[in-house]
This record gives sequence, structure tokens and C-alpha cells, in this order.
Amino acid sequence: MNQRALISCAAASLMSLAMVAGPAAAAEKEKCFGIAKAGQNDCASLSGSHSCAGQSKVDMDKGEWKYVAKGTCKDMKGLSMDEAKAMVKRAEQATVLPTRSARHVDPSL
Repeated sequence: MNQRALISCAAASLMSLAMVAGPAAAAEKEKCFGIAKAGQNDCASLSGSHSCAGQSKVDMDKGEWKYVAKGTCKDMKGLSMDEAKAMVKRAEQATVLPTRSARHVDPSL
């Protein structure tokens, strides 16, 4: 076997190993919401205010997440995706102003 073929074989082996190891490593991690420091989130926020890593503006924002080892999120006082979505939804509902029919109308006016 000549040197060029040997190098090609080795490179192909390394690339296929990386493709197999990538999904396995991701399977051992989970998204943990509410633990990221400002600028240290791993990707997009739940609110949609940004779509990239490192763009969070506030420490421990419940809508920001980081990958952590599976099973360690609760130990860090983090939230699962479902818990974070529910918390963000409740916060949004609390900030919505009441509709006109729900407001108190002074009958003397």
C-alpha cells in the first residue's frame, strides 16, 4: 500500500469516527435552562430575542440554556425545557394588560 492510500484510509477512518462519536456525545447531554451566565448561553433563547450562542444579556435568565451532563441539571437548580417554557409563558401572561372589558369602569363618568 502506498503512502497516499494509507493517508486517505486514515483520514476516512477519522472522519467516520467523528461522525459516529458526535451523536453519542450529544445523547449524554441535556439542555438546562436558567443556569447560563450573561454571554455564556449555548444557543437561541426561548423568547426568540436572539438565535445564537453567547448573546444572553442577563445571568440565570430562565429562557437561556446551556448543555450539561445528563442528570446534572436539577443539581444546578436548572429547569427542563418544559419547565422553562411554562415559566416563560406564566411571566408573559402576568405582563399582559387586561382587556378593555376587564378594566374597572367608574360609573360616575
